[in-house]
Amino acid sequence: MTSPEDAASRDPIPAELPAPGTAPGTAPGTAPAAKPRVVLVDDHAMFRAGVRAEIGESVDIVGEAASVAEAISTIVHVRPDVVLLDVHLPDGGGPAVVAAVLPVLHSVRFLALSVSDAAEDVISVIRSGARGYVTKTISGADLTDAITRVAEGDVVFSPRLAGFVLDAFRDGDVGPVPSVDPELDQLTPREQEVLRLLARGYSYREIGGELFISIKTVETHASNVLRKLQMSSRHQLTRWAADRRLV
Repeated sequence: MTSPEDAASRDPIPAELPAPGTAPGTAPGTAPAAKPRVVLVDDHAMFRAGVRAEIGESVDIVGEAASVAEAISTIVHVRPDVVLLDVHLPDGGGPAVVAAVLPVLHSVRFLALSVSDAAEDVISVIRSGARGYVTKTISGADLTDAITRVAEGDVVFSPRLAGFVLDAFRDGDVGPVPSVDPELDQLTPREQEVLRLLARGYSYREIGGELFISIKTVETHASNVLRKLQMSSRHQLTRWAADRRLV
């Protein structure tokens, strides 16, 4: 017959068992860090799918939206920690989303994610209440880190863009965003994005990949830009954009 002492020596019982669902090596009573809950706002479904595939294991994407109205409705409904927000949307701009949501949900934080690195876009969305601004050239790992930092209350900018904000507030430029010039203002947000990429020497194929639109759509936007600005060549366009510090 086996004595109680022998059984205990062969099959010791740990002093404290980990809670159900606790990962191995996690200290008892310590819950795993919660993933930031994120709403993704961008008018291109392919881009949203790419972002979800890139960062979906590191953050909890709880909603998506493709327009200002849809974004406001989704954010108010799901109450995320962070909204990843494109600056240019079909029915308005990212600042309109921030301005509508923040008075109602003070705890939601906004991080702009845009192809545009124009000073007026950066300053506009930050003035509206966003906590950061990064461009779409950012890596998945860096984007995850930016989201986490914003969720924790930090302010995050792509390195080049931080200077725009510092200069604006240093110079006391805290009023409404001024119009850059009438010629630029006649272009739609998408045409402005195409203009900046054209001026930087991007091919139509590269622009299509950057903006998640077809080459034919890029050609249409480029034609509209040249027509509205009364120009006939990319060389003229590049010089015009450089004079206005758009590149």
